[in-house]
Amino acid sequence: MIDNKVQQLIDKGEMLPLMEEFYTIQGEGSHTGKAAYFIRIGGCDVGCHWCDVKESWNAKLHPPTKTDLIVENAGKYANTVVITGGEPLMWSLDYITRKLQNSSIKTHIETSGAYPLSGKWDWICLSPKKTKLPLKGIYSEAHELKIIISNKHDFIFAEEQASKVSDTCELYLQPEWSKRDKMTEQIVEYVMNNPKWKISLQTHKYLNIP
Repeated sequence: MIDNKVQQLIDKGEMLPLMEEFYTIQGEGSHTGKAAYFIRIGGCDVGCHWCDVKESWNAKLHPPTKTDLIVENAGKYANTVVITGGEPLMWSLDYITRKLQNSSIKTHIETSGAYPLSGKWDWICLSPKKTKLPLKGIYSEAHELKIIISNKHDFIFAEEQASKVSDTCELYLQPEWSKRDKMTEQIVEYVMNNPKWKISLQTHKYLNIP
């Protein structure tokens, strides 16, 4: 049970339910191959059946952590932070992004877009899910659209989502990891026929790094 004082700090974004934080190589999307400090925040109700971090879903399992401490830890390692989840926009991210940027750290987020956008971002990766669609306002803000492909119908969903983002948004199709042997060939063919798209692979898993 969280007491009122802690809850007030959470509401202001001065504490966050931290699941894990680690320094690694960005494995997906436009910034693949770059060093970054990952901050994974607990809590998600989007419910992707293929999610590989289902342990992040229940925020109550992840203790509220002082945001200043998270920022301090990040500053020891990297000039880029990726905030992910879970669904990080379930929480107010204005405080943490302001603190990070004041420390000259670039702020990236990966989100389903299902909750209102908070925080100030250098890069927004929007990864929509059919189970809980993005809110309208985030489409125009996204720098990158990443669609996970686990079956042929996902290509239709990808085009529907691509029609809503800006002309400058980078478009990526990424095979769902457990279906990669089956879907990668279809993605290659699709991208060759539709070159506005690029392929994203979970290279960190091929490299066996976090």
